[in-house]
Amino acid sequence: MLDLVFPPSCVSCQRNGQAICDSCAQLVEPAELRQECLYCGREIPEVEVGLGSECPRCQAPLGLLRIASLHTGPMQSAIHALKYRGREELAPSLARYLRAVSAETPWPSLLKALDGIVPVPMHEEMLRERRYNQAGLLAACFAESAGRPFLEKAVLCLHATRSQVGLSRDERADNVRGKFRAVSELVEGKSLLLVDDVFTTGSTMRACAEAMRDAGADAIFGLALAGPSRGSNALLQ
Repeated sequence: MLDLVFPPSCVSCQRNGQAICDSCAQLVEPAELRQECLYCGREIPEVEVGLGSECPRCQAPLGLLRIASLHTGPMQSAIHALKYRGREELAPSLARYLRAVSAETPWPSLLKALDGIVPVPMHEEMLRERRYNQAGLLAACFAESAGRPFLEKAVLCLHATRSQVGLSRDERADNVRGKFRAVSELVEGKSLLLVDDVFTTGSTMRACAEAMRDAGADAIFGLALAGPSRGSNALLQ
């Protein structure tokens, strides 16, 4: 009824009718397959994926990551609207991109073995300001469609930090060091998937994965809605 009276407008082209119109949805660019370690950059062969999420070479806690799309065009507009303009209703539509890439090998078998899906958390100060965690909305929608438990409080954000926007790779890593704590009762001995909206340098996901490993998680994988193209040095907004 509300949509009839106040039809939604596309976040990219402002055409009335859909939050992301069919034309703009077709312009979303899929990300290149990046089945690689976030730490050392080594490609993780499919045959090694089933052994766990740690990189076989450097034992990084989050050795396997999948990014759904490039952070450009309509996807960039949609994420910005979700994060900064209160467009919570975009979450189910955007989560469908996560579901699409999770249908690719080896993810179907990984999803079946998951004990839960965990969002990258937001500090309570920011949560009060924004009213919701966009990563949490995406993770909840994805967990429902995948039929896996949504563990919203498995990782906690201990303190507020300055925005990552505009920081260098090293500054981003320093900015999130010691920022997260995983709840051992929720993660110990479990296989878990971390979900975030935007992957830039991997600093935030790495910090979360390290906290989860320290709390006893058995295997940790990563899934992000958008990220830069391979080899890009741009820091996303």
